[in-house]
Amino acid sequence: MKLGFKRALVTSALLCGLSSTAAAVDLEFYFPVAVGGKAADTIKELTDEYVAANSGVNIDAVYAGSYKDTVTKALTASRGGKPPQLSVILSVDMFTLIDEDVIMPFDSLIKTDADKEWLASFYPAFMENSQTGGKTYGIPFQRSTPVLYWNKDAFKEAGLDPEKPPATWQETIEMGKKLVKKDADGNTSQWGVRIPSSGFPYWLFQGLTTQNDVILANSDGNQTNFDDPKVVEALQYLVDLSQKHEVMAPGIIEWGATPKAFFEGQTAMMWTSTGNLTNVRANAPFDFGVGLLPANIRRGAPTGGGNFYIFNDASDEQKAAAFEFVKWITEPEQSAKWTIATGYVAPRADTWETETMKAYTADFPPALVARDQLEFAVAELSTYENQRVTAVFNDALAAAITGAKSAEEALGEAQKKADAILKDYR
Repeated sequence: MKLGFKRALVTSALLCGLSSTAAAVDLEFYFPVAVGGKAADTIKELTDEYVAANSGVNIDAVYAGSYKDTVTKALTASRGGKPPQLSVILSVDMFTLIDEDVIMPFDSLIKTDADKEWLASFYPAFMENSQTGGKTYGIPFQRSTPVLYWNKDAFKEAGLDPEKPPATWQETIEMGKKLVKKDADGNTSQWGVRIPSSGFPYWLFQGLTTQNDVILANSDGNQTNFDDPKVVEALQYLVDLSQKHEVMAPGIIEWGATPKAFFEGQTAMMWTSTGNLTNVRANAPFDFGVGLLPANIRRGAPTGGGNFYIFNDASDEQKAAAFEFVKWITEPEQSAKWTIATGYVAPRADTWETETMKAYTADFPPALVARDQLEFAVAELSTYENQRVTAVFNDALAAAITGAKSAEEALGEAQKKADAILKDYR
C-alpha cells in the first residue's frame, strides 16, 4: 500500500550541482510500517516537512509491510530489474543484501568533512550491524535494544521495592517467585516474568547469551557459535525459568501478545523492545519501570531494528538525492522527533543533547534506559543466508523450550546446520 503522496524532496543546492531547473529525480522509498508506534504517521510528517523546504526530487514512498515483507519485496523488485532506490530494512539483512549485490556502500557518497563528521556521529554499537569489510552499507535509523519493563504496583503488592528491578539472573528468579500469583484453584493468574520466544526468539535470547559473555556470530557473518557451552547454559537458564523455577509460563511465549499480557496483569515483568516504549507509556494502567536487562557474568543486550540502504541500480543523481535525504532525516532534530513518537533509540549522541530530547527525557526518564544500555550492547545476530541461519537457531530454541530436545542437543544440531549453510562464505 502506498503512502498516497508524491513529494518534492532534497535540497537542489546539495545535489552534486543539480540546479532548480534540472529535470526532477524520481526516488522510490520502501518503508516497513509493521514496526509499532506512530512510525508511518511520523515518516509522513517528516517527509512533508522536508518537502516544504526543498524541491528537485520526486519521492514515491511505499508502505512495504513488515520487515520481512520489506526485504522480500526489495529483493523481488531488484531481481525483476525495478528496485527501489532507498529502503529501511533490518540491519541484520545487510549480509543478504550484499550477497545479492543490490546495495551500495555509503563510503563513495562521503565527500566532505561534514559528511565524515555525520558518519562518525552514530553510536558504535549500532554501526556493528551497519559496517563490514571496512565499508558502511547501512545507516542506523529505527534502532532498538530489548529492555526490562516491570509493574511497580505488582512489586508493591509482593512486598518488593517498586524502584528496584532484578539486577541479576538470580534476582530474576527470586523476585519472580514472589510475583507469581495463583487463584483458588491453583491456576497462575500472574507470572513473574515473560520473555517472548516467538517472532524474534533469537533476539531476546541474545540478551541472555550476551549476559553470559558469549557472542553468537563473528563480524564477517560466516561463523556461528551456537554450541558454545555458554550458549547452552543461557538456554538452560531460559528453560529453567519455566520448568524448574516456575516463574514464567511454559511453552512458546508470543511476542505480539506480550505487551497486552503486561497491561492486563498476566505478568509482572516483561522483556521487549524499547520500540514498545511509547505503546507501554500510552496503555499501561499502572505505574511501570524500565530498566537494563539483568546481568549474569556481565550486563548485555543486542541491538536491533532497521537501517537505511541505498540500492546499486539507482542512477548517480538518485543516489545523491537519497543520500541527502538520509542525512537530513537522521539529523538531531528529526531524530529526536522520531524517537519521541516511536520509542526507538536515537542513534546519535548529539540527538540526546537537543532541547527537544532534554525536555522529553526530563518528563520521561525511562527513555534514557535504552541509550544507557548501548554501553553494554553487541551486534544483533547477523550472517550470510541470515534468514536460513536464524530459522535454524530459532527452531533449536523452540525445541528446548518445548522440551522436545535438551538445550545441548538442540544447539549442537543447530551449529551443524549453520556450518553447512555458511561453509561457502569462509
